[in-house]
Amino acid sequence: MVNKADTKKARLHRHTRVRGKISGTAARPRLNVFRSSQNIYAQIIDDVAGVTLAAASTLDKEFSGYGGNKDAARKVGEMIAKRAAEKGITEVVFDRGGYIYHGRVKELAEGAREGGLKF
Repeated sequence: MVNKADTKKARLHRHTRVRGKISGTAARPRLNVFRSSQNIYAQIIDDVAGVTLAAASTLDKEFSGYGGNKDAARKVGEMIAKRAAEKGITEVVFDRGGYIYHGRVKELAEGAREGGLKF
Protein backbone atom coordinates (compact mmCIF):
# COMPACT_ATOMS: atom_id res chain seq x y z
CA MET A 1 0.00 0.00 0.00
CA VAL A 2 1.28 3.44 -0.95
CA ASN A 3 1.21 6.16 1.70
CA LYS A 4 0.36 9.46 0.05
CA ALA A 5 1.00 12.76 1.81
CA ASP A 6 -2.09 14.68 2.91
CA THR A 7 -1.60 17.97 1.03
CA LYS A 8 -4.50 19.73 2.74
CA LYS A 9 -3.11 18.89 6.18
CA ALA A 10 0.35 20.10 5.13
CA ARG A 11 -1.07 23.41 3.82
CA LEU A 12 -3.00 23.98 7.05
CA HIS A 13 0.20 23.30 9.03
CA ARG A 14 2.10 25.87 6.93
CA HIS A 15 -0.75 28.37 7.30
CA THR A 16 -0.79 27.94 11.09
CA ARG A 17 2.97 28.49 11.24
CA VAL A 18 2.73 31.67 9.15
CA ARG A 19 -0.22 32.98 11.18
CA GLY A 20 1.93 32.76 14.30
CA LYS A 21 4.25 35.32 12.74
CA ILE A 22 1.92 37.75 10.96
CA SER A 23 -1.20 39.52 12.14
CA GLY A 24 -3.42 42.24 10.71
CA THR A 25 -4.01 45.48 12.57
CA ALA A 26 -6.32 48.40 11.91
CA ALA A 27 -3.41 50.36 10.43
CA ARG A 28 -2.18 47.45 8.30
CA PRO A 29 -4.76 44.65 7.91
CA ARG A 30 -4.08 41.17 6.58
CA LEU A 31 -4.91 40.21 2.97
CA ASN A 32 -5.84 36.53 3.19
CA VAL A 33 -6.10 34.22 0.16
CA PHE A 34 -7.99 30.94 -0.15
CA ARG A 35 -8.12 28.98 -3.36
CA SER A 36 -10.14 25.95 -4.33
CA SER A 37 -10.04 24.10 -7.62
CA GLN A 38 -12.93 26.13 -9.04
CA ASN A 39 -12.73 29.53 -7.26
CA ILE A 40 -10.45 31.94 -5.45
CA TYR A 41 -11.30 34.14 -2.48
CA ALA A 42 -9.60 37.15 -0.86
CA GLN A 43 -10.37 38.91 2.42
CA ILE A 44 -8.89 41.92 4.16
CA ILE A 45 -9.00 41.20 7.89
CA ASP A 46 -8.34 43.22 11.04
CA ASP A 47 -7.19 40.51 13.47
CA VAL A 48 -7.17 42.80 16.51
CA ALA A 49 -10.89 43.56 16.20
CA GLY A 50 -11.65 40.20 14.56
CA VAL A 51 -13.56 41.66 11.60
CA THR A 52 -13.42 41.32 7.84
CA LEU A 53 -13.04 44.77 6.31
CA ALA A 54 -13.42 43.81 2.64
CA ALA A 55 -13.85 40.65 0.60
CA ALA A 56 -13.87 39.58 -3.04
CA SER A 57 -14.15 36.27 -4.83
CA THR A 58 -15.00 34.68 -8.14
CA LEU A 59 -18.49 33.97 -6.74
CA ASP A 60 -19.38 37.69 -6.61
CA LYS A 61 -22.15 38.94 -8.90
CA GLU A 62 -19.89 41.42 -10.69
CA PHE A 63 -17.47 38.62 -11.67
CA SER A 64 -18.21 36.68 -14.84
CA GLY A 65 -16.42 33.71 -16.33
CA TYR A 66 -14.55 30.72 -14.97
CA GLY A 67 -13.03 31.25 -11.54
CA GLY A 68 -10.27 28.66 -11.46
CA ASN A 69 -7.58 30.24 -13.64
CA LYS A 70 -4.94 32.98 -13.43
CA ASP A 71 -7.03 35.58 -15.27
CA ALA A 72 -9.80 35.18 -12.68
CA ALA A 73 -7.29 35.50 -9.84
CA ARG A 74 -5.93 38.76 -11.26
CA LYS A 75 -9.49 40.15 -11.55
CA VAL A 76 -10.20 39.21 -7.92
CA GLY A 77 -6.98 40.96 -6.89
CA GLU A 78 -8.08 44.12 -8.67
CA MET A 79 -11.57 43.85 -7.12
CA ILE A 80 -10.19 43.52 -3.58
CA ALA A 81 -7.85 46.49 -4.16
CA LYS A 82 -10.78 48.61 -5.36
CA ARG A 83 -12.91 47.67 -2.35
CA ALA A 84 -10.01 48.36 0.01
CA ALA A 85 -9.47 51.80 -1.54
CA GLU A 86 -13.14 52.61 -0.97
CA LYS A 87 -12.59 51.90 2.75
CA GLY A 88 -9.35 53.91 2.86
CA ILE A 89 -6.98 50.92 3.09
CA THR A 90 -3.71 51.32 1.19
CA GLU A 91 -1.23 49.03 3.00
CA VAL A 92 -1.78 45.38 3.91
CA VAL A 93 0.15 42.33 5.08
CA PHE A 94 -0.07 39.54 2.48
CA ASP A 95 -1.10 36.12 3.83
CA ARG A 96 -0.78 33.49 1.13
CA GLY A 97 -2.65 30.97 3.28
CA GLY A 98 0.01 28.27 3.19
CA TYR A 99 -0.02 28.13 -0.61
CA ILE A 100 3.12 28.50 -2.71
CA TYR A 101 3.56 32.04 -4.08
CA HIS A 102 3.07 30.89 -7.65
CA GLY A 103 0.30 30.71 -10.24
CA ARG A 104 -3.09 31.95 -9.08
CA VAL A 105 -1.86 33.24 -5.70
CA LYS A 106 0.86 35.28 -7.42
CA GLU A 107 -1.61 36.65 -10.00
CA LEU A 108 -4.01 37.73 -7.25
CA ALA A 109 -1.17 39.54 -5.46
CA GLU A 110 -0.04 41.28 -8.65
CA GLY A 111 -3.62 42.30 -9.43
CA ALA A 112 -3.97 43.77 -5.94
CA ARG A 113 -0.70 45.68 -6.37
CA GLU A 114 -1.89 47.03 -9.73
CA GLY A 115 -5.09 48.15 -8.00
CA GLY A 116 -3.08 50.24 -5.54
CA LEU A 117 -2.46 48.02 -2.50
CA LYS A 118 1.04 48.11 -1.05
CA PHE A 119 2.69 45.00 0.44
